[in-house]
Amino acid sequence: MPSTDLLLTFNAGSSTVKIGIFTIEGTEARRIGKGMIDFRAEPLSLNLTEGPQRFEAPLKSEVSEDLHDVIDETFALLADHFDIAAVRAAGHRVVHGGSRFIGPAALDDDAIDAIDALTPLAPLHQPQALRFVRALRHLKPHLAQTASFDTAFHSTQDDLVRRFAIPRALHEEGIKRYGFHGLSYKFIAGELRRRLPQAAMVVVAHLGSGASLCALDQGVSRDCSMGFSTLDGIPMATRPGWLDPGVILHLAGEKELSFGEIEDLLYHHSGLLGVSGISADTRDLLQDGRPEARQAIDLFTLRIAGEIGRMAVSLGGLDAVVFTAGVGEHQPEIRAGVAKRLTWLGLTLDEKANTANSFTISTGESRMAAHVVATDEEQVIADEALSVLRAR
Repeated sequence: MPSTDLLLTFNAGSSTVKIGIFTIEGTEARRIGKGMIDFRAEPLSLNLTEGPQRFEAPLKSEVSEDLHDVIDETFALLADHFDIAAVRAAGHRVVHGGSRFIGPAALDDDAIDAIDALTPLAPLHQPQALRFVRALRHLKPHLAQTASFDTAFHSTQDDLVRRFAIPRALHEEGIKRYGFHGLSYKFIAGELRRRLPQAAMVVVAHLGSGASLCALDQGVSRDCSMGFSTLDGIPMATRPGWLDPGVILHLAGEKELSFGEIEDLLYHHSGLLGVSGISADTRDLLQDGRPEARQAIDLFTLRIAGEIGRMAVSLGGLDAVVFTAGVGEHQPEIRAGVAKRLTWLGLTLDEKANTANSFTISTGESRMAAHVVATDEEQVIADEALSVLRAR
């Protein structure tokens, strides 16, 4: 096992956590392994990758509110493959940073309390991240911990873009557009600077179970589809995207649904699952022959294409579209469905390249380029954690 210093990253979703294992090499973090726990699975297991090898280790621990047993056992299993005693820091993805956190931060008591206070703005994700922060504190009280915020990347957006047409006092209280998936967009912006420096105005489509788009101008966020919450923007696996506020009033008034019932409907029963009534997974829907499945896919691609057109207006032009995340990187049918609706912008796909998930999937005659770029949120978390540690 390596004797060099290690850094761990925790990318907590609403029901899973991705764990990155990195070596600290000077000012850089290099990934040497990764793990994932799906808390929906019974029994729990740690799926671990170390170089070319993959392992699945069952967990005896049951999920508790504090996650102490799960974290303790996870560290014990990691110690079979890595020098866990050499871990010097842990970096966490935190979905919401509000107006305070516009960059990575050390996790002291004050920062943890401030992140906790933002829980109402991200009720699915914020508590999960804090559970891991606190569980690590319990296991390793002196371990340095940092937070990387999904909202921070979008702090470069103009105030006009971030405003809702509501009373100014509410805006000043923090009811405004924040944007999410910022760690993914930050990684893609870096890749584009390296691989496509000539592409100034780019729309990136981060398409997974959670999905959004971001308008980049020279790698800087200028607009995005998600706004105040992770419910906003394009339809997602189980979230609706844009929704007329009158629908909420109707559900609360005429339908007499409680706050909890409305919240559950919007976060867990809408989106692709709600439209199709079949599945939240685009892979299932693409293979299903029923018209409801087709309609869910068509609505998904229609809204994505429409948002790309809107962002072309925000940017004042468009050089390229980039597809990333699980659906964006691996599902040619979804990309083709979006591109078909963008022929008016001059986009044409190379069918063979698209099917192969190639880096460039547009034809040479296309007036704008289309690319597929794999994202790596854990690398951004690791890099930002090192930047915080160096600053301290």
